Amino acid sequence: MQRFMSIFLAGTPLITDPTLIFFVVLLIILFAPIVMSKLRIPHIIGMVLAGIAIGPYGLNVLEHGSSFKIFGQVGLYYILFLAGLEMDLESVRRSTRHFLIFGLLTCLLPFGMTYAVARLLLDYGHPTSYLLGCIMASNTLIAYPIIGRYGLQKHPSVALSVGSSMISLFLALVMLAALAAMYTVTVADHTTSNSFLLLITPSNSPIAFWLLFFLKLAAFLVGSIMLIPRLTRYFLRRYSDAVMQYIFVLSVMFLSAALTNLIGLEGIVGAFISGLILNRYIPRVSPLMNRIEFIGNALFIPYFLIGVGMLINVQAMFNGGSVVWVVLLIAFIGTFGKAAAAYISSLLFRLPQQDGNMMFGLTSAHAAGAIAMVMVGVRLDIVNDDMLNGVVMMILVTCVISTMVTERASRKITLSSYSPSSQMVNSRGTASDDEKILVCVKYPEIAPQLLNLSIFMRNQSLNRGLVVLNVVYDDEQAPALREQGLRLLDSLKQQAAGAEVRIQTQVRLASNIANGIKHAFREFACSEIVMGMHVHTDVNPKFWGEFIQSLYNGLNRQIILMRFVQPMSTLRRIQVAVPSRAEFDKGFHRWLERLCRFAGQLDCRTVFHGRKDSLDLIENYICTHHKRIKADYIPMEHWNELPKLASSIAPDHLFVVVTARKNTISYKSAMERLPDELQQHFSGTNLMIIFPDQYGTPKEEGMSFTEAQHHEETSLYDTIMRLIHRRIS
Repeated sequence: MQRFMSIFLAGTPLITDPTLIFFVVLLIILFAPIVMSKLRIPHIIGMVLAGIAIGPYGLNVLEHGSSFKIFGQVGLYYILFLAGLEMDLESVRRSTRHFLIFGLLTCLLPFGMTYAVARLLLDYGHPTSYLLGCIMASNTLIAYPIIGRYGLQKHPSVALSVGSSMISLFLALVMLAALAAMYTVTVADHTTSNSFLLLITPSNSPIAFWLLFFLKLAAFLVGSIMLIPRLTRYFLRRYSDAVMQYIFVLSVMFLSAALTNLIGLEGIVGAFISGLILNRYIPRVSPLMNRIEFIGNALFIPYFLIGVGMLINVQAMFNGGSVVWVVLLIAFIGTFGKAAAAYISSLLFRLPQQDGNMMFGLTSAHAAGAIAMVMVGVRLDIVNDDMLNGVVMMILVTCVISTMVTERASRKITLSSYSPSSQMVNSRGTASDDEKILVCVKYPEIAPQLLNLSIFMRNQSLNRGLVVLNVVYDDEQAPALREQGLRLLDSLKQQAAGAEVRIQTQVRLASNIANGIKHAFREFACSEIVMGMHVHTDVNPKFWGEFIQSLYNGLNRQIILMRFVQPMSTLRRIQVAVPSRAEFDKGFHRWLERLCRFAGQLDCRTVFHGRKDSLDLIENYICTHHKRIKADYIPMEHWNELPKLASSIAPDHLFVVVTARKNTISYKSAMERLPDELQQHFSGTNLMIIFPDQYGTPKEEGMSFTEAQHHEETSLYDTIMRLIHRRIS
């Protein structure tokens, strides 16, 4: 047996063929979660343990070669990039003081404790103790994928942990740069993927170094904030190809990481900053976000975790007591400092105990950032072998602690949110929720955006599918149009599959488009309709198109009409015109809920224009159910003031008009001028028109000769008044 083990532990790795190397890694990614689930061990630890087993310090199956360095570096960037993308920026803005306090505590407490222990108990010198303090002051969000599984990315304790991790990492890297500035160093070795490019020469003075460092950092931040949003809006407006959008996002991430490397900081800082900047342009439930998460979680992040495990030398633990002593002290003191910072902060902020556990779990792990720092110490010749092995072993210990604590805290937070009382409230709210959205598509140019709009507006907790309908005239062109409709629906199926949303599709032949939609609406038991306004002026000169009026007069359920001028992800503000007495309509809360979900996904500021009574109810609803929504409320006393809003609507705004059907409580005669006003004053804007749910039965079911089912866009009286006005003017 000993001879058998020596074959694996000595000489070249057992597998050197690139194809087999990739095959072995895929097997680990496939089976590690299965095995760890059986053992009730977090999957992340399974990846790290598998890396130990197959690495040069284990069975020596694989070498920690260039593939692990490259893919592992991408995985590390991915973790921080996803953290930036999924961060609740509104919570950060509301709790800036909390972020700063927790960030300073989780950096300075472990730094001070570790420095004191290294000086007093390990008898290290000042530079070595200082470096060790910098390592323990930082942390890596290695347990962050656990948060994604529980859907807690926007939980306050998670947002605090992510933000404070960036503060502590930044401060630790700055302190490390100060340590390196004390030496005459020129780093030209790029053989390690986490090497710093510290631009220091013998002639540099500390003042000149810090001045140059902060100038470069300021230039990077200003340039990123100014250029990346403009480039992103330009690209997303012009290119809708899924592959091109994904490559663009990755290019931004790697460019930011490379620039921060040039400054003298780790590339993970740049990856996180790019994620923050792109946060509002990549909605949480969009297909692009799904692709980013899928590829990262399926390949790059596991590669990184396996690579970390391959660096750990378990045999060093048994070669002498000094390494064990170093590991125990470093891991205990550093972890104790992180725990003290987390629980002190939770007490200061009056957070529940499980929130403190979450903050401790997320901020207690150390990974590639610690390896990068200790490698800088190796180049500075202030790190001995015991400390190097101790730091690497500390990574394993802290990763185990971090993942277990985070897993337990995530489970407790999730269970507490589903307490019996909250379940009873939720059941009352969802049992009567008949949400099932019907998406009517015709034009391939806007059909993908209509589907995205419906995905953004759907209730994620109900997780119900969508119905996508294409209705064509039953005439001699019907076979060709039906084939076009089938191809369009197939492309939308792929889009929905990318966002992991179930859809039902149907191409329906009808002699009347409006009737075809209404019949499908009832057959599928839908609750509302999302459809686009016609985009070709040569099809029909009328504002509503050919059949929309017949549709909204024949249904009493909510209908949302959308006109896209630019992609939804580039919208910065939503302006909503609310008619007086809108709160008395049956569908008041339905359209308000849909708008809040939509605004929340895009992280757009929403401005409501209406009477004070309506605005007070809207504000109360948002403050109660959607606290994250950034909303303003501007009085508009009369519907005649609608054209005045045109001057405040920019090209990247969405103008939403909540209207009403004739003879309903919120209907007013001024609404008859709506088509002319929209054409005259809002012709080039992104436009959404909402017909809310109304009381009563659909007119097709209660049809009478006294009330026509179809109304012309403008009445004869309006036509006469316009003629008189033109004569007078």
